Amino acid sequence: MSGEQTVRIDRTPGANPPPAPAAWPGAAQPGRPPLSIVVAGGGTAGHVEPALALADAVRRMRPDARVTALGTERGLENRLVPARGYPLELIPPVPMPRKASPELLKLPLKVRESVRQTRDVLDRVGADVVVGFGGYVSLPAYLAARGRVPIVVHEANARAGLANKVGARFAERVLAATPDSGLAGARTIGIPLRESITSLDRFALRAQARAFFGLHPHAPTVLVFGGSQGARTLNTAFSGAAEALGRAGIGVLHAHGPKNTLAVQQVPGAPGYAAVPYLERMDLAYAAADLVVCRSGAMTVAEVSAVGLPAIFVPLPHGNGEQALNAQPVVSAGGARLVPDDQMTPQRVIDEVLPLALDVQRLQAMSTATLSSGHREADRVLAQIVLEVAGR
Repeated sequence: MSGEQTVRIDRTPGANPPPAPAAWPGAAQPGRPPLSIVVAGGGTAGHVEPALALADAVRRMRPDARVTALGTERGLENRLVPARGYPLELIPPVPMPRKASPELLKLPLKVRESVRQTRDVLDRVGADVVVGFGGYVSLPAYLAARGRVPIVVHEANARAGLANKVGARFAERVLAATPDSGLAGARTIGIPLRESITSLDRFALRAQARAFFGLHPHAPTVLVFGGSQGARTLNTAFSGAAEALGRAGIGVLHAHGPKNTLAVQQVPGAPGYAAVPYLERMDLAYAAADLVVCRSGAMTVAEVSAVGLPAIFVPLPHGNGEQALNAQPVVSAGGARLVPDDQMTPQRVIDEVLPLALDVQRLQAMSTATLSSGHREADRVLAQIVLEVAGR
């Protein structure tokens, strides 16, 4: 099922810490234009969210800095970027055909026009640095900035996309979420995440989180979610195992997708099975859970690792296998297990998920291992690198 890599989420940001001291190197000086950073990461939440996490970190370090986002008319950035208080400049997208087609012949003209418009944006905002995260707007951003504005590339996926492979050839710095991304010389820093996730104390918020979703305050609880439209495999597996989970005393919080319905057999007196179309408060969802069963998109893996939540990853069975690669560092560290999509059945939930949810000691060990593989500081690390490259 396509389109399953992200969950439709509107996360509420955490409180920002006090701004960095005015003595930060390169702080704005009288008569000098403010620092101008352009981020290119439009299209999907997996591209937009890291760009906005970087923007937030820059704003904390340099309150005088101006961050402008590049996007397209149809991307999620049209909703996410203005909501976070950043200006958005729209440019023509440059989708790369995956095979020979008539669209491939039109590509040079599309690239040329998109680069021209992007260059106009860079000139207008006085860009000091361009930071690309892949996706439809990154390629024209890299080409427009080449030889004019320093470039920083960040790759979130385990396998780099074409846009970032191009940008990395003439970037000042190249960063990646995981080792072996395919970008030569890339420094592994993780994925920039918003502060409401990186500062999350799951245990301090647990009572509030479970009350918010109507969950049992003390029962072992499993969080289940797929992509923006839900994951059919997870919906089928957990609805089929709902009665067994209830009889074992396990609560479930399950985001099944807005276009789907979920019928579950509730057991009288058992912890509740809370089925919701999507999760509006992902921070509280993580805080409510002892274990998560989910897809393994790059952002999901990064967030689960950052909050220290034991996981069973069920990679999306399509594409180039990158979801399984995204999960591998956490699995290798002992913080997660990997179950192929075609093996995640109701019986697999009963045989593996159920006993794990009841094994407190094992979950504690997995949580420690998951945290060790996470990168809570990636937003700050990337922000400092960007400021250094900008020379400001």
